[in-house]
Amino acid sequence: MSILNSPQKPRRTARSVALAATVLASTLVLAACSSVAPASVTKTAGPDTGKEIDAITVALPGSLSNLYPGQEAGILNYYLASAVQEGLVSVDASGKVQPALAESWVQPDPASYVFTLRADARFQDGTPVTVDDVIYSIRQAQDATVSPSISYAFAGVTGLEKTATNQLTITLAAPDAAFLRNLSTAGALFVSSKAFLEAHAGTVGTKGGLILGTGPYKVASFSPDTGVELERVDTWWGGTPKIKTIHVSFIPDEDTRLLAAKSGTTDLSFNVPLAQSGQWEGLDTQRVQYVNDLSYVGLNFDTTLAPFDDVHVRRAISESIDRDTIVSTLLKGHGRVATAIPTPESLGESYNVADATALLAALPQNTFDLDAAKAELAKSAHPDGFTAEILYPNTGPQLGNAAQSLAENLKKIGITLTVTEVPIEQWLASIGDGVHGLGFTWYFSTTGDPGEVTNYLLGAGNSSHYSNPAIVDLLAQAQAATDASKRIDLLLQANTLQSADVVDAPLWWGQSATSFATDLGITDYSSFAFTSPWPSLLYSAGEVK
Repeated sequence: MSILNSPQKPRRTARSVALAATVLASTLVLAACSSVAPASVTKTAGPDTGKEIDAITVALPGSLSNLYPGQEAGILNYYLASAVQEGLVSVDASGKVQPALAESWVQPDPASYVFTLRADARFQDGTPVTVDDVIYSIRQAQDATVSPSISYAFAGVTGLEKTATNQLTITLAAPDAAFLRNLSTAGALFVSSKAFLEAHAGTVGTKGGLILGTGPYKVASFSPDTGVELERVDTWWGGTPKIKTIHVSFIPDEDTRLLAAKSGTTDLSFNVPLAQSGQWEGLDTQRVQYVNDLSYVGLNFDTTLAPFDDVHVRRAISESIDRDTIVSTLLKGHGRVATAIPTPESLGESYNVADATALLAALPQNTFDLDAAKAELAKSAHPDGFTAEILYPNTGPQLGNAAQSLAENLKKIGITLTVTEVPIEQWLASIGDGVHGLGFTWYFSTTGDPGEVTNYLLGAGNSSHYSNPAIVDLLAQAQAATDASKRIDLLLQANTLQSADVVDAPLWWGQSATSFATDLGITDYSSFAFTSPWPSLLYSAGEVK
């Protein structure tokens, strides 16, 4: 999951959940087989003038305490790290795996990969990338102490071997359908040099240690309370971006971000609040773009804490959620009612969006029905109701609005729900803490893998402290499945079982809104753009003719 400074991307510990603000340039045409839906735009970007840009200012809707996603796995951490670091592979605009530091790879058998590193890869300090650097980076990522947010992704790695000067062989204990995607910065691999990691042991990602990578920008400075300065380098194998300097400002307050955009002091703003979208669209100097962002929002229950250990209580709450009103009114239509944990786009290996949407809608549902909710509560050990609290992060006002809507409905069946806004860090710390029995799941699937969110919510170490042997078996089969359709079928079976137990009640699949200055364009933009070297996609835009 991701954390949220803006929302975030959850991972296998009680740490983070997330937001992936994304947009698509109006000129982008995705391949017909792509499952990624095009974005909508309020204004058209002008053509690329070819001019260099001295500097831009980027507004992030929250602060970061660490730049290394292994320590802090928020979606904003991913965005910044992806401008600086790379993995062995990357995920392109249509969600397909492409070369990055590895120019090619082969899979001799289902549980092993052989990667050939590109010869022109350099770190930002000018040193060449070696197989030893990659191995050391993976070892760091495997270490749950050094990289608690991403170590799960490498738990199955049993062998890392330099098999030629520029060749690395990775062996797994068992086939893992998601493993290749996890070797990207959209997943869990952020390659740095062995020398840098050894010299900055214990401080990587901090103000004192920073991060070093192979991407088009280096971190010049970092202040956890203020922002980050990125400077263009000439060592990136992918070429030279148009922007020399990027000032990243942490601006948690949504009104302050709006005023900054209005005054022209920011050029790119992540996570435009959907409740304010009309005001942002009305700015003459800004262009707002929306896209289905692979995010999932649900109500998460700790199945070991009363009263949420009672399935009838969980069903009563799930049947008290007016999802249609939340999407149409509170989200201003920028989202879709979620009928399951996976998004339709994540099933793109086997289904187009329309067919995937229909398939997910056919799964068992807990629909809005207050009479049914009252009847479920009557069957529970708490027929007269109870009092509970739900926290939401200050970076996700839409979550707070949804919680208030739910609280009004729950009051009608005898449950009093207190809705409390807290800083993002406090909210993240509350996920699966064994104290808060009801909370939000806010997960941005950066890889687009069909099993990413389901595994996070139902797999080992999930925040619900839930274990169902049948689901465990289905997830294990899905992980090892080499046929995409069979894998999806197994994941949907797991979702069907979780629907009966109401471990996580789906609310909506989200859209993200990003605002650009009208003279700033972007190419090849999609839900995956900000988990690749995204500054290289930006350009100086001329007037629209």
